[in-house]
Amino acid sequence: MRIDIVTALPEIVKGPLDHSILRRARQKGLVDIRVHDLRDYAADRHRTVDDYPFGGGGGMVLKPEPIFACIEALKADAEAAGHPVDEVIYLTPDGAVFDQPTANALSLKHHLVLLAGHYKGVDQRVRDALVTRELSIGDYVLSGGELPALVVVDAIVRLIPGVLGDAASALSDSFQDGLLDAPVYTRPATFRGMRVPEVLRSGDHRRVAAWREAERLRKTRERRPDLLEEETARPAPPRRDLPPSS
Repeated sequence: MRIDIVTALPEIVKGPLDHSILRRARQKGLVDIRVHDLRDYAADRHRTVDDYPFGGGGGMVLKPEPIFACIEALKADAEAAGHPVDEVIYLTPDGAVFDQPTANALSLKHHLVLLAGHYKGVDQRVRDALVTRELSIGDYVLSGGELPALVVVDAIVRLIPGVLGDAASALSDSFQDGLLDAPVYTRPATFRGMRVPEVLRSGDHRRVAAWREAERLRKTRERRPDLLEEETARPAPPRRDLPPSS
């Protein structure tokens, strides 16, 4: 997979890419992540990438010219290489909320371009002409889209086969099947009078699986009952032994 991050503040993005799972994925050649500075695509000698909004109001808006120049160059290079860009994703508070199913779907793509907004956002013409998907990481506003872009990258990359040492780990995470994950413990078995549940030390895999499932349901019911409501509201899949309705 290749991921291009387009930003006016590249230094915010570069640091985290050189650590932990993202670093190992890059070193293994499982993902190619490149950061592009919008100022390199500015047309004037001052490398201007923002301007005041038409109609007045506070804040600055990222100009369309450098964004179009950057993304069109990336798309042209990708087409020439025979691997066109799958999605141009804009990180914005008013986008669709990023969730685990979206991460799963995006992890199957080959080439993503992530556009990080900043200040008051980007010129609407960028969104109209270039962007294929808009994502938000929550109902709050940050200074820019750089941190949300990193969140999206991390959530996607860890799902790529070979990135995690234990491939099953990602499949058992919270939200993969609509439930939160069960509590986890490690050594020592007793710490400051607090003991690991006996069932986890029993060696009985069926009991452990049953305990974890019960704990997942309990935790989801306590902390995110909305997830259970969503699951109940989903229509049941059609029975295979019945013909489809007309």
